[in-house]
Amino acid sequence: MTTALIDHVKATLAAIEADGLMKREREITSPQSGRITVQTADGIKPYINLCANNYLGLADHPEIIAAARDALDRYGFGMASVRFICGQQTLHRALERRIADYLGKDDAMLFAACFDANGGVFEPLMGEEDAIISDSLNHASIIDGIRLTKSRRYRYANGDMNELEDQLKKADADGARFKLIATDGVFSMDGYIANLPVICDLAEKYGAIVMVDECHATGHLGPQGRGTPALHGVSDRIGIVTGTFGKTLGGAMGGFVAGPQAIIDLLRQRARPYLFSNSLAPAVAAGSLKAIDIAEAADDRRAQLMRNTTRFRAGLEAAGFDCLKGETPIVPVMLYDAEKAQAMARALDERGIFVAGFFFPVVPKGRARIRTQLSAALTDDDVTAAIAAFKDAGQALGLV
Repeated sequence: MTTALIDHVKATLAAIEADGLMKREREITSPQSGRITVQTADGIKPYINLCANNYLGLADHPEIIAAARDALDRYGFGMASVRFICGQQTLHRALERRIADYLGKDDAMLFAACFDANGGVFEPLMGEEDAIISDSLNHASIIDGIRLTKSRRYRYANGDMNELEDQLKKADADGARFKLIATDGVFSMDGYIANLPVICDLAEKYGAIVMVDECHATGHLGPQGRGTPALHGVSDRIGIVTGTFGKTLGGAMGGFVAGPQAIIDLLRQRARPYLFSNSLAPAVAAGSLKAIDIAEAADDRRAQLMRNTTRFRAGLEAAGFDCLKGETPIVPVMLYDAEKAQAMARALDERGIFVAGFFFPVVPKGRARIRTQLSAALTDDDVTAAIAAFKDAGQALGLV
């Protein structure tokens, strides 16, 4: 076997390491929660967790664990094939109907992950005569899903509604048959919420359909956690919703597309990630069902989440940190330089705070940060300790 490719890969890895951009994965030895334990070179250490998508703190909820355990006994470990070949279990349809009802849509379908949902939703619906207009900060899965189509592609600057309208006009001028506006509901790196009312107004003005990725919203934002469309009162104006069970709704895995019956029916026939991937494991489906039930009624957890977020943001800003403004539990602490972000992450690690530095290519060059994510699983003492650790680390590094 030739070694040329391996040599090239090794050189690429060496360059990533030299540039200080190497990502490393840590080993958690406990359930995911507000406090976790982590395997380190010095043994197992306790941490306050500020970088999970466990917004309502459901990842270790005993009722969800019990539901998953019961499903293992009743339905087994897995389906061992895809749905159109070996069928589906009652759990899968129950979860699809439940998420559709929760979000106010006709029907829904399950995917192995929301990356697959976004990868499969565009190509069956949009052809070369059509136009997809995408926010510039959309998740990589939306970008990749659009690339799989032959549709004309248009992009507008994040949240710039004037530019969105310009792109809709351009799509019309180019003779687009159908137009689809694709946006994150919450932009995960910055924590911004999409301006869905204006997006819907423009969609209706120019005859477009709106698709929203709700991965960082379903379960904890809006009334009963029904997401950004419900938060803005535009649920009935959104055509397609994609999302995940891997964050707020139990934190396991799996994604979904919810929307009009005809669209879901066509995606079942044509969406390749759906057709050629195994069904979700029964335990995951059952646990996710229970998680929706809990999230729908979890006003107390949502209130705790927002209290934690408000306190943490205020504490960091008072200490001198530059935090991006926002209304969500995503609080990016801007450091702008990749090396500073990594140094800050290491300093926080030494102080028992579990965070990650984000830098290019995950975020644009010059926009490096520590992206923190608050959780209802954090106590008041946890938030107080986290603020103190940030302040101490920032002062030690000369960042504040």
